Amino acid sequence: MRWKISAGALVALAFLIPAAPAAAHTGSPAPNGACQTVERKVYKDIRELVTIDLDTATTTQLRLLANQILAVANTEALTILPGAIQERLDGTSDDLRAFLKTNLQGAWSTDLRVAIAQTLVNAGPNVDAAAQKVLREPSIDAYLAYLNDGLYAARAKDCASQPTPTPTSRPTSTPSATPSATTTVAPPSAESASPGGEGGGLPVTGADTATVAGIGGALLLLGGAGYVIGRRRRSRFVA
Repeated sequence: MRWKISAGALVALAFLIPAAPAAAHTGSPAPNGACQTVERKVYKDIRELVTIDLDTATTTQLRLLANQILAVANTEALTILPGAIQERLDGTSDDLRAFLKTNLQGAWSTDLRVAIAQTLVNAGPNVDAAAQKVLREPSIDAYLAYLNDGLYAARAKDCASQPTPTPTSRPTSTPSATPSATTTVAPPSAESASPGGEGGGLPVTGADTATVAGIGGALLLLGGAGYVIGRRRRSRFVA
């Protein structure tokens, strides 16, 4: 089986596969995608585990090596290698030997390329340039160098180039005056009490009204008496 995949397919796969969580292998603190300082993830060189002659190794030695590689692949949350090794462990020793000799590095290389493509999601310009360069020059050594060191150096540059957020001033609210519990009502003016809203005195009521009525009645009686007296005098003169 040939473990080759195009760069475009790798980027698409990176969007479908969640980014791997932090593994047990960690290095010195470095910035993550959100420019927060975290322990960097370190990808182990699986080639260093192959310390036996695959041509002459016993079945027990092959299975022990395969389980060691499987443990690393699961710890680093690789995509292809864990399933491929488990499939050979469930098969014959000849299949396992053939895979370790011819297909191990191909499957592992594809997993590293997927991990690199995942770093392109929401990446800054320096990370994007470094990742694209590595993907154009396929090499396991280059992949490991990028994932373990180059990625974090590029992120540090991207984080350093980000503008420092300026704190915005918040308006201070002015407490409103509390109205007094007691309200004083001013008495209406003399002008406002007159009908029609015009000026003038207050209407005459009470004792003043009785006085005017009395005077009017007296005048009326005097007028009536004068009239009677006038008629009597006129009657005598005519007679």
